[in-house]
Amino acid sequence: MKILKQVCLLMLVLSAQGARADAAAETLKSSMVEKNAVTLERVERDAIQVFCSKPRSVVGDPDEAAALREAALSAVTLPGDDDFLGDWRKGLEVASNGRGLQYTDDPAQANGGNCYACHQLDPEEMAYGTLGPSLSGYGARGRGLPMLQYTWTKLWNTHAYNTCSHMPRFGAAGILTQQQLKDVMAFLLDPESPVNRGLVP
Repeated sequence: MKILKQVCLLMLVLSAQGARADAAAETLKSSMVEKNAVTLERVERDAIQVFCSKPRSVVGDPDEAAALREAALSAVTLPGDDDFLGDWRKGLEVASNGRGLQYTDDPAQANGGNCYACHQLDPEEMAYGTLGPSLSGYGARGRGLPMLQYTWTKLWNTHAYNTCSHMPRFGAAGILTQQQLKDVMAFLLDPESPVNRGLVP
């Protein structure tokens, strides 16, 4: 009888938590005003966001994580004719630009990558984030086809490699255009780029 009471109590608690979560979601939707690139679609989580939003105490199912990574990988769109590299100078502009997808941003203007918010790129840059690893000298990894495909995939949808990465899905989410991605690729890999100058022969 005691166990039955505990189970019933647990079910009531879980039900109350679910009701509170539903109420919070409804409040968020009803109080949000769409403007420019910010729409109500932004409050709807996809499968990866649901999986990666669990409390720290909840261990995600490894099979589900693997399936999410595989789905992300299979949806990557590689550039035709193995044409991965654009203009590193334009890539520098994209990496340095934090504009886009906010209420105040003009949707007619191109988004930026805001890469310096999380990564060191140019080793002489004084202000950069440390959430992601330093990418200085990234071009030392080479420009063979496997490296080009890896880097492109990482930019297109990082969840293809790391299920719960914090990095934006620049290609998959339509944040950057294919040409912008090519330019960022060149910024990362061209020996003349500030990322690699003096570090890569």
